[in-house]
Amino acid sequence: MPVPPLDPDVEARISALPTAQTMRSRGIDAVRAGVEAMKPPADMPPMAEIEEHTVPGPYGTIPLRVYRPTTEPGAPAVVHLHGGGLAMGSNASFEPLARQIAAAAGATVIGVDYRLAPEWGAPVQIEESYAATEWVATNAQSLRIDTGRLVVLGDSAGGSLAAGVALMARDRGGPDLFAQVLLYPGLDRDMGAPSIIAMPEAPMLLREDIIYMHELVDNAATGAHDCYRVPAYATDLSGLPQAIVVTGEGDPIRDWGERYAGRLRDARVQTTVTRYPGVLHGFLMRPENSARATLAVAEIGGLLRAKFTHPLPFG
Repeated sequence: MPVPPLDPDVEARISALPTAQTMRSRGIDAVRAGVEAMKPPADMPPMAEIEEHTVPGPYGTIPLRVYRPTTEPGAPAVVHLHGGGLAMGSNASFEPLARQIAAAAGATVIGVDYRLAPEWGAPVQIEESYAATEWVATNAQSLRIDTGRLVVLGDSAGGSLAAGVALMARDRGGPDLFAQVLLYPGLDRDMGAPSIIAMPEAPMLLREDIIYMHELVDNAATGAHDCYRVPAYATDLSGLPQAIVVTGEGDPIRDWGERYAGRLRDARVQTTVTRYPGVLHGFLMRPENSARATLAVAEIGGLLRAKFTHPLPFG
């Protein structure tokens, strides 16, 4: 089955791009440079405050960037773990998404600049993500956030980190997370998933690119594949925070997110899963580029606002 029909604005954007080359043929340095060279839109949502912090972590200090849409104290908070296959991306290149989430959800967003593979192999990325989340929870008063409404959110590989942080927090007695938001998350290693088999040449994420990014992380890894690195390997998903899971119809790793969402539901974790038709992997990195991505951000933000306004006293 080929890639499903794309939305007209997505199709136009993809058609304007040069013929796709594999990440392996370009090399990770060139891929990283391309991501960081993307100019931010001129009309990003304004923030009341933006702060930079450097916090302690297990492998050295971790840079954080705090986006506040309001200066009101006691705001809900979202720890944002950016995408990029754990090998590229930064708070700078993912600032458009962080601002959009902050504005849509009415929440303080804290971006985490975790160390990247292959210079730093797994489990560095998940351990730093967890350490940063712990620091945010511990320093809620100075950050002027409500520790009772602390969300972890990630896109793509960052979605895997967000799910891993939720598992770690449960298993280690860590922060009491309010929710997890997993945006087209890279939760699994099953290269035989039907969506991957069906769309090996999908724009924005070739099957060969998935393999290459896994190699970058795994070849430098210092530990085994556990459920924190690969959340799909977890045998028990009970007791996790409520979840919002977003997938794209034309994303080859679509099945990974949707299967995990089904398992969360079956474990009695309140779960909302939405598949957006006509879009590709990474469609939320620059939400302003498509009408459906703009809608998706608004819906994610609306769901979070509803949850923040009506928190459950149990589960």
